Amino acid sequence: MSVTIRNTYGTPHNISEDNPTHVTSCDRYRLPLVGAIAPGDPGFEDMVAWLKDDGHDTRPDGYGLIFLESEEFSATYFGSIEQIEQYKRENADGTATFDAAQGVMYAQWPHGKGWDDFIPRVFWNVAARGAIADGVGLVTAFEHPVAQGAEVVVYEFEGKWLPEQPPANMITYHCTACHQDTFHDGGKVHENNGPHDRRWVARQAREHIVSAARYGVNRDGDSQCRPSDPAMLKVVNAVARQNLGMTYDPLPDDDGAYCATKGPCSIIRELRAGVRPPVYRA
Repeated sequence: MSVTIRNTYGTPHNISEDNPTHVTSCDRYRLPLVGAIAPGDPGFEDMVAWLKDDGHDTRPDGYGLIFLESEEFSATYFGSIEQIEQYKRENADGTATFDAAQGVMYAQWPHGKGWDDFIPRVFWNVAARGAIADGVGLVTAFEHPVAQGAEVVVYEFEGKWLPEQPPANMITYHCTACHQDTFHDGGKVHENNGPHDRRWVARQAREHIVSAARYGVNRDGDSQCRPSDPAMLKVVNAVARQNLGMTYDPLPDDDGAYCATKGPCSIIRELRAGVRPPVYRA
């Protein structure tokens, strides 16, 4: 079954012909980091070891680096230090371009010894670019294939793994058709440290869409898009009224209403309004 995934927010990406969840490139990138490494720098030998293995360690004086990122993909350019210094001078007004044919481009950003200390934490939403705060905001969103008007939204936010822990920058996705809270679905809330985390969450969002397209929105089938049983919220309300003597329901009695007031939909609504949400699960 062929599934077309349509963006409702963010930049469309190029995907594998065989797998709509696997992003292979993007036509537009940000260049958030520009730098250089040279012999004698801490970790230099470890940083270029894989270039040697790949036959591209051709610059004994070091490398100029440009780190590229989109919402769902990233790449690293290795060129001469002179080229990168020229690019930085010409880019004072933000309009310069660089000739990628002068160096070599690798998919994604490098990781491992040396690189993990060299590359700082980078969020998609950055206050200097007009975001609400660093690491707080929408990343991308996709049209739901079955539920009209619904979306699967990838977003950066501040939350807590446990109430007693300090807030952390996190990233996850939310489907406005089934309203699952990914905190209760293991492995779908991630620490937000860089493009690799955003890429992984966007892939999980795409997998959710593919599953919904194949199996629909249901509680009992094979679909990942699986609304919770509203009976549980009604039970909580009934217990509160009976045991606590409450004359009103403390919780909305369906997932959509609950999510809109206390769950991920409340976060997304405020992000779209340009308001910094409170720390989730604080």
